[in-house]
Amino acid sequence: MVKTKVNPGVCGFIADIEAEVRDYQFVKLRVNSSCEKISAIAEMLNKKEFNAYNEIRDGFDGEFYKIIKENLKGACSACAVPIGMFKSMQVVADLALPRDVLIEIKK
Repeated sequence: MVKTKVNPGVCGFIADIEAEVRDYQFVKLRVNSSCEKISAIAEMLNKKEFNAYNEIRDGFDGEFYKIIKENLKGACSACAVPIGMFKSMQVVADLALPRDVLIEIKK
């Protein structure tokens, strides 16, 4: 199991992500967030099992990002939580190393 915490920034809606893998390939994601949009997406994701190899191969054309694109619009399109979900999927399937991701924004 991989556990990830994402603080997406100014909105303050921290997301806790758990990813579990079956046969080193099929991933279930569970996401807990007080954000209404991420919570709605989490309900859809909880019903699915993702083939990590296919998702990485297909990238933004895969099933995972199809759900994200259909449900995050406007300013929320830049939400960091889906990145955390996708990275968690990669790590739990041993397709990426578990390293923190940092976005620093200065003006």
